Amino acid sequence: MKQHKYQDGFSLIELLLVVVIIGIVTALAIPALQKGIRSAENGTTFATMRTIASTQVSFFSQNNRFGRLPELQAMVGNGIGVTTGDRVVRGRYVFEMAPVTPTDAELANEYQISAVRSVSDDIVYRYELDQTGRITQVLPAGVVE
Repeated sequence: MKQHKYQDGFSLIELLLVVVIIGIVTALAIPALQKGIRSAENGTTFATMRTIASTQVSFFSQNNRFGRLPELQAMVGNGIGVTTGDRVVRGRYVFEMAPVTPTDAELANEYQISAVRSVSDDIVYRYELDQTGRITQVLPAGVVE
């Protein structure tokens, strides 16, 4: 009698095909995931800048001048981010005023706060907020996410 020996398992071709398919899916998914993460960070930063703008209005009504970042941070119970000197860090963004340490006289009429995301090998994002409450995307110019 003739016996047949059957082997269970996958052939080398089948395994290579699965590895290639996984590689293609990964190559498509990772950039989309990174773009989604960047968009979420940018949205959070935009919301934080709105919070700063409304806090500036409250600070101005109480003190007759606009506030510095550490003062605003204290008003919102450290809700903006982590204070490091005259700057506030939230995630990959650094918020700072221009000039970095404005005088009371400079803050009597105006302020400018920028949020910069600068990660090596990535797109640099920069948003600016001024006393009008308008948030402007400076970098990258002309990019819509």
